[in-house]
Amino acid sequence: MTNEKVLVVDDEIHIVHVVSIKLRNRGFEVISADNGAEAYHLACEEMPDLIITDFQMPVMTGLEFLEKLRGNMETAAIPVIMLTARSHAVSPEQRETLRIHSCLSKPFSPRELLSKVEDILFQVQVSTGHLNEA
Repeated sequence: MTNEKVLVVDDEIHIVHVVSIKLRNRGFEVISADNGAEAYHLACEEMPDLIITDFQMPVMTGLEFLEKLRGNMETAAIPVIMLTARSHAVSPEQRETLRIHSCLSKPFSPRELLSKVEDILFQVQVSTGHLNEA
């Protein structure tokens, strides 16, 4: 079991629900938001280990959310997976500047998303020397 916390951000409640169930079944703690502004507040308050965010949302888009996140020293290093129905809308420059670890196009496979979450968190643990010895 893991104790890592994942923030799931999407204005489509069924996506939040499916992703949350998959993550919780794998032992992750899940927090969720339905727009970028709420997500930014939660990210600052909860300091998740990883964020899964939609691109197109009301109030604040996924890219605007990431710009704020990266501009805050405390949240700047949190790994991010971007979900989008328009994968071409995220340019390679934006992916690099905003340090988006992975982009998945909707509809996506929950199994593929879970695999990406686990891979990214493993890479972070290895790079920071915080690999749990099980």
